[in-house]
Amino acid sequence: MPWLTAATVLSTVAGAALQVLPVLLLGRVVDGVVEGESRSILVTVGVLMAAAALLGAAATAVSTYLIGRLGADLLAQLREAAVRAVLGMPSQRIEQVGRGDVLSRVGDDVAVLSKGIRTAIPTVFSAGVLVFIATVGMFGLDWRLGLAGAGALPAYALALRWYLPRSAPLYRKQRVAQADRAQALISGLNGIDTVRAYRLEDTFREKVTDESWRVRNYGIDVFRFFGRFVGRENRAEFIGLVLILVVGYALLEADAASLGEVSAAPLMFHRLFTPLGAIMFTFDEAQKSGASLTRLVGVLGEDAEDRLVGDTKVAPADSAPYAVTVEGLTFSYPDTEEPVLRDVDLTIPAGGSLALVGATGAGKTTLAALIAGIGTPQAGSVRVGSTDLADLDEAGARALVSILTQETHVFSGTLAEDLRLAAPGASDAELMDALRTVRADGWVEALPDGLDTMVGEGGERLDVTKVAHIALARLVLGRAPVVVLDESTAEAGSEGAAELERAVLAACAGRTTLFVAHRLTQAMAADRIAVLDAGRVVEQGTHDELVALGGRYARLWRAWREGS
Repeated sequence: MPWLTAATVLSTVAGAALQVLPVLLLGRVVDGVVEGESRSILVTVGVLMAAAALLGAAATAVSTYLIGRLGADLLAQLREAAVRAVLGMPSQRIEQVGRGDVLSRVGDDVAVLSKGIRTAIPTVFSAGVLVFIATVGMFGLDWRLGLAGAGALPAYALALRWYLPRSAPLYRKQRVAQADRAQALISGLNGIDTVRAYRLEDTFREKVTDESWRVRNYGIDVFRFFGRFVGRENRAEFIGLVLILVVGYALLEADAASLGEVSAAPLMFHRLFTPLGAIMFTFDEAQKSGASLTRLVGVLGEDAEDRLVGDTKVAPADSAPYAVTVEGLTFSYPDTEEPVLRDVDLTIPAGGSLALVGATGAGKTTLAALIAGIGTPQAGSVRVGSTDLADLDEAGARALVSILTQETHVFSGTLAEDLRLAAPGASDAELMDALRTVRADGWVEALPDGLDTMVGEGGERLDVTKVAHIALARLVLGRAPVVVLDESTAEAGSEGAAELERAVLAACAGRTTLFVAHRLTQAMAADRIAVLDAGRVVEQGTHDELVALGGRYARLWRAWREGS
């Protein structure tokens, strides 16, 4: 707002001028005493000094508030841009950098930058105006006294020249260490059941402790380094004050300046200690903010506007199922030479289903991700209907393909709000229809407030099966013609898995579906089965055909039956 900016500048200049005025009036008092002026004049000057001090404090308070208002607007825009960018980042990119690093950037780094905006901008602006006005006041007393004070500037410049190039890398290392600590915490907490099952508590505790000590050591190094910078800043203050006292004494001896002017000059320079120190110290905050800003720019530079999830421009015109065709698909992860998938050919007829079966590391999850539009193959293609997914961004692929993994999540808010993430315009009746489709309407109606029940963090506690029901209901509401299910029932127990498998079949009815089978019962329910081994499709067919073939699938089926 123009009026807000103008009011900020006006109040800041007024506050700075009113803070300098008492020092100038003090010099007038000294000269008045020396010249023997009447007491009434001195009292009047004293009253003006007190009034200037009070008005200066009020103007400074108003200035600080207005600058904070401006900074808050900037900060809000920054937070929104960071969250928008992260939500729009390709899933593969998030997995590459690590969720802990992403959370550190939009959490810790935004917090550090927020502090910089709230403190550095008001400090630099108000202190800079005060320094300028006080410097003009010193030159107004006597230009030679002003030059003496300016003699401290080279010392300040040398302090900054020593500090800035050395501190920036240190702060960047500190921010990276904090991101590594966050990643260690998140990986341990997300896999807490596995950690406990394999008794890895001590291992993860040691890892988090090591990362915490690394952050602590960088913090000590930063503090020690900043202390040396403060010493150099104090040296600059000492040089300036000594120069003013020496020059003032010489001028007084030569009768070239009054005692009031010579007295006011060092007080004026001393008055600059606080704003100059604040500006110098702000460079420390600026280095922290700069390190955080550099990391945030990496997030904001991900071209998020073109990748926002929920883009409906590429939504199919109708809900008819689409065929999925995979031809010559070859894929390898960055920095790896061996392909994860090699020359894969698959076809899922429109409205049909295919189950992927294979040992751990065979490439099932990678193939499922590529069919869902996550990642780009080095060779070959994935087509949904007549559309090559390589021609779409991830948001466009989401309009055609929905993916559901075992890592389901319940968002904080009401159950209705959680479900409407998939269909913002859905009515309560449509939400209940979706829940009824996945056979979750019974337990939802038993909740204290039904669809208005708070779930997620701080809300109603839901077991794994109910969380999966919510994810399946969102899948129904999303209405994508193709569905990819990557071990979506793996987290449930045997009884819960059987219930969820029935819900999965209901949710996917009439849609082209790819299953990454965790249980062979799920593979049996699919129209066709593809067996992967070392990134290649080695067998394809129906359940009965593959059992009769006597190959890998038949051996898996026989082992599973004997084990169960």
